[in-house]
Amino acid sequence: MYPLSRRKNIIVVGGNAAGPAAAAKAKRTDPEANVLMVEAGKFISTGTCEIPYVLSGEIKDYEEIVFFTPDAFEKEKGVKVLSSHRVGKIDRTRRIISIQNLESGHRFEQEYDKLILCTGSKAKSVPSLPSNLDNVFNLKSVSDLINLKSYIGKNNPVNILIIGAGYIGLETADALVKLGLKVSILEKEKLPFPGAEAESRNLIAELIKKSGIEYLSSDEEIKFNNDGKKFTSIKFEGRIHEYDLLITAAGVEPENSLALSAQLSLGKSGGIKTDQKMRTTDPNIFAAGDCVETVNQITGRPDYFPIATLAQQGGHIAGENAAGGNAFMNPVVKNIAVKIFGKSFVSVGLSSEEAQSNGSIAGTVNSITSNLVKVMPQSEQVFGKIIFEKRSGMILGANFLGGTETVGYGDVIAMMIRNKIKAKELANVNFNYTPPLSPFVNLLSVLGRKIEREFK
Repeated sequence: MYPLSRRKNIIVVGGNAAGPAAAAKAKRTDPEANVLMVEAGKFISTGTCEIPYVLSGEIKDYEEIVFFTPDAFEKEKGVKVLSSHRVGKIDRTRRIISIQNLESGHRFEQEYDKLILCTGSKAKSVPSLPSNLDNVFNLKSVSDLINLKSYIGKNNPVNILIIGAGYIGLETADALVKLGLKVSILEKEKLPFPGAEAESRNLIAELIKKSGIEYLSSDEEIKFNNDGKKFTSIKFEGRIHEYDLLITAAGVEPENSLALSAQLSLGKSGGIKTDQKMRTTDPNIFAAGDCVETVNQITGRPDYFPIATLAQQGGHIAGENAAGGNAFMNPVVKNIAVKIFGKSFVSVGLSSEEAQSNGSIAGTVNSITSNLVKVMPQSEQVFGKIIFEKRSGMILGANFLGGTETVGYGDVIAMMIRNKIKAKELANVNFNYTPPLSPFVNLLSVLGRKIEREFK
């Protein structure tokens, strides 16, 4: 057992986004507490969203996205860190966890007064694809990144297959194209970016085609051929397609194995159920980050949001409350942006399909306008679509695809949803104008006027 005094013992399991936030906040809230963070991987406090930009070379070295070493974290935050240590079991009755040193194999037990699970998410597996092949990779962690870059450097692959056309798949494809590699994407659905609006998906499909990426769509199970050591090819529409390397990017799901073995309650997504204090169904165990469900403000129901900023926010709240505080997690408005193929895509709130599934009577408006006045050489088109509730006039969601201005549009919509501002009020906003930075008529104003007409 790791020696701790009988001051309050707070243990955090997981060291990526939520874990360090929880551990540091717990220590700040109760400086007398013994706070220990246990991480199975080699690295802690890493930037996951930045991984594709290290792969492409836009960020020069993976060390730039490792924000703390274990020693530096302990020195600055006062939190003891055990990296390369895995928590294997939780004994809720005795309030003890079992820990294994993954380098030496040594096992020991550790008592806790409060436990915070920040176990994150894991890449979804592809059932028909063997996981032990030398040239098959995920791109979920810094270790994954190091292994992939090492393989590319040593083997000089040319033809790459990516499974999945969501956020991770498209960011990875964009990065590999920048490296001069030939990329194909395999996706079950006919259009990329499942969950986005149909118009956005068609526009993204055009971007993929212009980037020289081959898009393969099949809802049938694909056989992945291998020679015993490496993935070699797939058979698609009667033809054999050969590849040098495969990256799985079929999405993520909660890493809930520890919570499941401890018989904590899980939600429909598999995420751990928590209350507004990030407390699980065991009052001595909290949870935060990609392993939990959080209430969706629009639906009022638990939802799954594997987003780094929310992980950090939830970690702060869990850490404060585990140390005796009284903080609360507000319901969430989804607001996600991604840069792909020179464009920015933003998704806020619910999609049309999600709105319908939630029982809303939804209307939509969309438009394509210029992001600057047309005489400016940097002027380009930007697409926007807003989903709104026909009875109340409230915004349910939005999609934007264009330049960096779309991030601001998404933030405006998220703020309106949060504060229950009716959609038609967009028509009354006095948007700024200056030729090199903004259009004469803002896209949000155009969409607001269209919505306004719906209620006349």
